[in-house]
Amino acid sequence: MNKVVKLKDSLSKFVMVIAFIAIIIIFSLLSDRFFTFDNFFNVLRQVSTNGIIALGMTLVIICGGIDLSVGSVMAFAGTLCCGLIEDGMHFTLAILITLACAVVFGLFNGFFVAKVNMPPFIVTLATMQMIRGCAYIYSQGSPIRAIDENFNMLGNGYIGVVPVPVILFLVVTLMIYLILHRSKMGVYIYAVGGNKSCAIYSGINAKKVEISVFVISAMCAALSGIILASRMYSGQPTSGQGAEMDAIAAAVLGGTSFSGGSGKVSGTVLGILIIGVMNNGLNILNVASYYQLVLKGIIILLAIYVDMIKKK
Repeated sequence: MNKVVKLKDSLSKFVMVIAFIAIIIIFSLLSDRFFTFDNFFNVLRQVSTNGIIALGMTLVIICGGIDLSVGSVMAFAGTLCCGLIEDGMHFTLAILITLACAVVFGLFNGFFVAKVNMPPFIVTLATMQMIRGCAYIYSQGSPIRAIDENFNMLGNGYIGVVPVPVILFLVVTLMIYLILHRSKMGVYIYAVGGNKSCAIYSGINAKKVEISVFVISAMCAALSGIILASRMYSGQPTSGQGAEMDAIAAAVLGGTSFSGGSGKVSGTVLGILIIGVMNNGLNILNVASYYQLVLKGIIILLAIYVDMIKKK
């Protein structure tokens, strides 16, 4: 009986990998433009921004929360950074100030969730509207152009043959992996998400952990917004709409449980790659974007259903 259980567990770990390979094979057969070297890096470039957000979202969900404000933080970061650069500020200082603002947003979310004990869904739903409004106010509803060669390298440059956004995505992936799987902080995140009361009785400062994951999530969203603004040569207050859904879909698809306490960085990376490959393949096949929205909703629903079955 134990061998059967272990076999089922082993098979479940490879289901997503098998699905990923199957998707690649299907699109490769449907279009000769899909399985090419250029398109491979194009997919990686496209998923890098959403992937960074999804990594931050993974920490929040494992900790038992959710962050719906990441898309708005992404938009605000892009407009603020471009606005500061246009005003003559050095791009490095502009990026640091933008990330500092993201820390404030994360502290704001974490404070109301951890200290005031408000539901994270309600808190981040409110801040999603507030921060998006701040982006519109700062930009006056119009894109802010930023023409700076060094800044624009973040979104459009290459190191060798690898796009800079892909390298930044890999760096963030490594950092989140070390936090979650190779540090005490990671242990605390799993403990708080698994059973907050037990974590507190074990001596873990649960409030500090919850605030920390919201700060990390906001910083990931801001970095993603900076990269996107660099790539588009402008910060746009409309950017990042729906980014929270892609992040949640990637995390849940990769095995992160909505009930908290379980999930892996590798699973989220695989989840964002699956979504990116599907979007890219459907675009190549000229499938309308609204069908893609329906497909993402189905994916989230199925992933949550599978998670419920695992829990039972």
